[in-house]
Amino acid sequence: MEKELLYRIIEETAPQITDLSDRIWSYAELSMLEHRSTAAYVEVLKAEGFTVQENLCGIATAFSGSFGSGRPVIGLLGEFDALSGLSQAPGLDHPQPLEAGGCGHGCGHNLLGAGALSAAIAIKRAIAAGLLHGTVVFYGCPGEEGCAGKTFMARDGMFRDLDAALTWHPGDTNEVTVGSNAASIQMEYSFSGIAAHAADDPWNGRSALDAAELMNVGVQFLREHMPPRATIHYAFSDAGCLSPNVVQPTARLIYMIRGATVANAKQLAARVADIAKGAALMTGTTVTSRQIDGTANTLSNQVLEQVLYNNLLAAPLPQYTPEEMDFARRLKATFGPTPLPGRVTGENPRLRQQIAEQTANGTLAVNNFVIPYIPSCTYSQGSTDVGDVSWLTPTAQITAATWPSGSPGHSWQNVSCGKTSLSHKGMLLAAKVLAGAAADLMQDTDLLEQAQAEFAVSAAQGYDCPIGPEVTPCVEQ
Repeated sequence: MEKELLYRIIEETAPQITDLSDRIWSYAELSMLEHRSTAAYVEVLKAEGFTVQENLCGIATAFSGSFGSGRPVIGLLGEFDALSGLSQAPGLDHPQPLEAGGCGHGCGHNLLGAGALSAAIAIKRAIAAGLLHGTVVFYGCPGEEGCAGKTFMARDGMFRDLDAALTWHPGDTNEVTVGSNAASIQMEYSFSGIAAHAADDPWNGRSALDAAELMNVGVQFLREHMPPRATIHYAFSDAGCLSPNVVQPTARLIYMIRGATVANAKQLAARVADIAKGAALMTGTTVTSRQIDGTANTLSNQVLEQVLYNNLLAAPLPQYTPEEMDFARRLKATFGPTPLPGRVTGENPRLRQQIAEQTANGTLAVNNFVIPYIPSCTYSQGSTDVGDVSWLTPTAQITAATWPSGSPGHSWQNVSCGKTSLSHKGMLLAAKVLAGAAADLMQDTDLLEQAQAEFAVSAAQGYDCPIGPEVTPCVEQ
């Protein structure tokens, strides 16, 4: 099958897809609260003739749309949640919130979901025309940022029946994602004490705030004894009342605990839990805990990565207008020290130097080239619930340039760019790459068998789900 047919479908449906992306950008809904976004996707899926399932795994904003019959079954993963505090007017080179304290798509998930859906529509139409055989499934995966929606779906058996899963992420490079990343456990610790007047009778009080602070001190001492790839981050979600002359009766902390594997993260989380108990004992308070979510480390699949890379090379790269490049340069001028984009490593020093020089002198406003694919065991300290999918079926992903080179993650700059033609072009490139890769897997049984053989080896120990059956998806407020 000629890939140009898929590209043509994606271009023909581009107005519909960019409109969907822009609507999701405008809704800017937080994790598990993406009700308008879900309704918009479901509307498009039904209009395109997909069989839609809603309320997947008991999650109101999780859904799927499938088309076709028989094998292979190829899944395309979409996300659509926003981040708090990143409200920003579109197309500006300076911060200007649309709503004070409002939300914004600083990670580009409005583009991510729409681009994956565009690919699914192209494959669906090719199946309907008899040019491809099999089943395509688009998954609406909520809550990646705050609740790890895919983990809850994976825990309940979703994705196991797929022959392969493909996805992408907005970024500042066009490249295949390689290597692995950290597993994570996110916990909430709530301390309860006794209020008292801090001057008249503090001896009758039991400070929950003291307990929380002592917990933090204990964790700081733990850091020396953590494995090299482990990290811990925390935030106060409740520090008691605002009056300093009160012994604070409540305090609450959220901890994100990361390790190279789920087992490593669980072991470290157990030590953090002991520190919380010790802090409560020292202060005469009580502590309760609950798990918010967790994610698994990602399993790389180099067969699928090569398929994606071949399609990155085959798909026509975006051509940017002078106006788009001017906007990119103006936005780029607002960045701080610019790191090298993506996962460019010392394995390709010549490319690294080229990018560093172009980035430093400002000529590289947008990375309009494909970074060479080098199979790698690189490791990212970040976490993603795509990792949980990768333990259930062969999985691979790319990034596509949707904002200027060096754009900081989770930033107002990304929000500003996310509703512009520059970002739309990167989204449509990703759609073409995903559609092309899905078509290859549907037509070449040897490729799929090789990917599954690699998966059988890498996932041989089995999926260690980072959340237990008692953990329920939280709603981010």
